[in-house]
Amino acid sequence: MTDAVAPRAAHGAGPRAASGAPPGVRGSSPGIAGALLAVVAAGASSGLAARVVLDALSGVDAVPWVLARASGVTSYVLLLALVTTGLVLAHPWARHLERPAPATRLVVHASLATFTLAFTVLHVVVLATDPWAQVGWRGALLPMASAYRPVPVTLGVLAVWAGLVTGVTARWAGRIGRAWLPVHRVALIVFALAWAHGVLAGTDTPALRGFYVATGAAVLGLAVSRYGARTALERAAAGRVR
Repeated sequence: MTDAVAPRAAHGAGPRAASGAPPGVRGSSPGIAGALLAVVAAGASSGLAARVVLDALSGVDAVPWVLARASGVTSYVLLLALVTTGLVLAHPWARHLERPAPATRLVVHASLATFTLAFTVLHVVVLATDPWAQVGWRGALLPMASAYRPVPVTLGVLAVWAGLVTGVTARWAGRIGRAWLPVHRVALIVFALAWAHGVLAGTDTPALRGFYVATGAAVLGLAVSRYGARTALERAAAGRVR
């Protein structure tokens, strides 16, 4: 997610500004979205199918649990890509990037937001309806209401609600003016909550520990770079004004 999506989308010249994106980008949007969905679906389906087969051979019926974990990890990967593209979009150094085009980056960012929401909803619904998970609807929607690991699950609940607020305000950015910008910066907090939720609530965390450490460190480094570069540019601009 980014705090610069709406302003950049609003700037333009001539027919392209009126249409919202270059013709070529508009035409390629379904293709980009389809490719992203295909990759995510293939990864999630492969993992789920492999685990279901293993459970069937061993006589264990853990399909709901596997689906919950697969959708949860997929949601995290999508959120990781979403926050990363948002930081890149808002990064002062992004002006030096020629490929992909800014409008294409916006399309990718918006598509990732949609897929993240879809897999998060799947994750919540499966956990809420699986008695073995001991989460239930109250635990899936309300803080500290889960019988299973209430604190880690609450981190996920807070991430979901904060993510919804962030996404809705970004969707209506053109109608609420600059008020969306401070709220959209909560995206990094959403990622931190989701990261902690995955580390503390997941039963497969030991197998994914290296993945969580690497991705968390990467986002942290990119965030420090993005805000550090902006601060330096603001100080330079203030010096020129004086």
